[in-house]
Amino acid sequence: MEKYVHLENVGMAFESKKGRFVALKEVNLTLRQGEFVSLIGHSGCGKSTVLNIIAGLLNPTTGVALALGREIDGPGPERAVVFQNHSLLPWLTCFGNVYLAVERVFGSTENKAQLKARTQVAIDMVKMGHAADKLPNEISGGMKQRIGIARALAMEPKVLLMDEPFGALDALTRAHLQDELMRIVTATGSTVVMVTHDVDEAVLLSDRIVMMTNGPAATVGDIVEVKLPRPRDRLALANDAEYHRYRGAVLEFLYHKELRPATAA
Repeated sequence: MEKYVHLENVGMAFESKKGRFVALKEVNLTLRQGEFVSLIGHSGCGKSTVLNIIAGLLNPTTGVALALGREIDGPGPERAVVFQNHSLLPWLTCFGNVYLAVERVFGSTENKAQLKARTQVAIDMVKMGHAADKLPNEISGGMKQRIGIARALAMEPKVLLMDEPFGALDALTRAHLQDELMRIVTATGSTVVMVTHDVDEAVLLSDRIVMMTNGPAATVGDIVEVKLPRPRDRLALANDAEYHRYRGAVLEFLYHKELRPATAA
């Protein structure tokens, strides 16, 4: 499907004590099935707002948002979200946190044995089988994020939405999880939309990088298509001229081109 996710002239405004705040204006974006797209830009540019509209957590003030050919009118199991904060329930084990999501999506059509099997497959996919019976406070931050990703994948979503999923992690853990995410996406063929501030992360993971202009009234400023072959190896790319060209293009936009003329606002 060419227009797997489609935003057309999407605008988003919020009412506040200081008056109406326009966060997004005329956002147009189309995602193809199986594509990995990163949203990048300075703080306050509306990246997470775009993600939340696709997730169905926000209804756009203007325009239309579509997923799988249907208008987005709320959250749905075909769209799973991984936040920077893992949001695991502290009284449930890692297995229990993933099982809860599986039961909600598949509980009406499958028995407990099937639900448990689905849960275990998702946990094994993120290589957390050894910690399945542990509580969230017994594992590291990176392990918690793995379980958050497993919970999302266990729902077998058509679209995986990630809001800075590795932002709170140390550099080495972040790099390891980026590599794991590349492996998982290749294995599942997932369509992914990820919000990030990290240019290197965007270039490493993405098929396209959507660069947002500064807010208010932020919009899509430019899109870089990353044609680096897959699978990608971060060490090999460290000296790759094409990698650095893409990286330079994103940095050029973020530091020199992201500001629109005043008349465009």
